[in-house]
Amino acid sequence: MNFKEVQELIRLINKSNLTEFKMEKGDFKLSIRTKKYGRLLKNQSTNTHTQSIVPVATTHQVPMQQMQAPQPVATPAPPPPAAAAAPADAKEAAAETSNFLEVKSPIVGTFYRSSSPDKDAFVVPGDVIQKGSVVCIVEAMKLFNEIESEISGKIVKVLVDDASPVEYDQPLFLVDPKG
Repeated sequence: MNFKEVQELIRLINKSNLTEFKMEKGDFKLSIRTKKYGRLLKNQSTNTHTQSIVPVATTHQVPMQQMQAPQPVATPAPPPPAAAAAPADAKEAAAETSNFLEVKSPIVGTFYRSSSPDKDAFVVPGDVIQKGSVVCIVEAMKLFNEIESEISGKIVKVLVDDASPVEYDQPLFLVDPKG
């Protein structure tokens, strides 16, 4: 299985409701796990979607035609809905953030706020950025990609923890365009 086939498989799994996919064919093994959460309860993490790919050494290529369809995997039950006050809180939070724009990750990888652990973060809440400003780094397959802002404004909030995995199109920062 080549890299492009693995990428396509990841895209298909992201679009489906699967939370785990495992494939074994001879010496070739592939395991992909995603965590998708329903409604968040108060004091729960705001990471809504994470994904991990576990690479396994292979000794030969397996053509796509020879692979078998994945077996369905039982998924855990979603968390119970929050109390009746939660919808009001959600509406208030949505109203507060509706004026803000998001800087999103253009790739899947690991999010870093600075170029190295001993350096300052590229941006912090309160910083004013311009279109094209480097706001973070996303590491993908040992390549460190500088992420540039596509909008101008003031950084309001950093939505991802340093050294955390991020998904394609996942919001990284909230930006006030009036800032």
